[in-house]
Formats: sequence, structure tokens, C-alpha cells
Amino acid sequence: MNVRASAHLASAAVDHIVLRLPDRRDGADLHDLIARCQPLDLNSRYAYLLLCEHHANTCVVAEFNGELVGAITAYIPPSKPDTLFIWQVAVTPNMQGQRLGSRMLDSLAERCVHTHGFNNIETTISPSNVGSQQLFDSYARRHHVDIKSGPHFTTADFGDGRHEEEWLYQIGPRLRAV
Repeated sequence: MNVRASAHLASAAVDHIVLRLPDRRDGADLHDLIARCQPLDLNSRYAYLLLCEHHANTCVVAEFNGELVGAITAYIPPSKPDTLFIWQVAVTPNMQGQRLGSRMLDSLAERCVHTHGFNNIETTISPSNVGSQQLFDSYARRHHVDIKSGPHFTTADFGDGRHEEEWLYQIGPRLRAV
């Protein structure tokens, strides 16, 4: 299949994607999705099972023809009950460039503002992950909320010196449902 046909197929598929809460049956598929989405850190299958079971109401998955093609994993930090912490954003490579990440983030944030009353979103992003930086910058612009960032986890914090530093992005504090 040529590049133009592949892009057209991906564009048509975005119109038929279902965004929904994950459940425990999605844990293994979520692990496999993350494995296909560089540069995300791959965690254990057990970690993804727990996210899908314990934190489903603060996560979203994107499904096309019965296959996970995108996901956002998130949770509520115990010391910040008004904040949604976005852990990972994944979009399968053949769906990238179709604004699926933005659709998932908008959907998740709106749901969580309604159900949890969040005022803020936080995430950490490594300096080389330009796609994630653009995703959160565009979210802040679309929703007319502030965004600030700064160093958070150093390379030394990861212990082995092989993980890039992570910057904390804080979005809010006036999140609102659309």
C-alpha cells in the first residue's frame, strides 16, 4: 500500500474510532500498544492490568475494529486530589498525525472535569519527546488555560543514567468542561 492510500485509510479510520473506558481485558493489549509506541517506557503487563482495573475512570482507550489503536493512562496523585496526572499517551504508528491524541485528551479531560472536578492536569515529558510537548501545548491553547513547565526528574533520579530527564508540565488551574 502506498503512503497516500495508507494516510487515507488512517484518516477514514479516525472517524470510526470508539473512545471508551478501559477494563481489565484491555491490560495485555495496552501493554502491546505501548510496546509499539516509541519512545514510551514499557512497563509490566501487570502494571497495565492494574491501570485498567484500578484507574479505568481516569484513563481512555481508542478502539478501531476491535483493536486498541490509542490510549491515555492517568491517575489522581494522592497529595493532589484536584489534579489528573497523565502517565502515558500512546497512538499506534499507523494512526499518528490524525489528531487521535488530541481527541483522547479532550475526551478524558472533559469526562474527568465532570466526574472528579479537576482543576489541573500534570504530566512529565522528556525534552526529546516533541510530539507530547506539542499535544499538551495545543490542549492549553484550545482550552485557553495556562501551561508551565520545568525540570522535575533528573537522569540521576532514574538510577542507571540511561533515562532522559523528565520535565513537569502543569496545565490549569481553570480546567472546565466544554
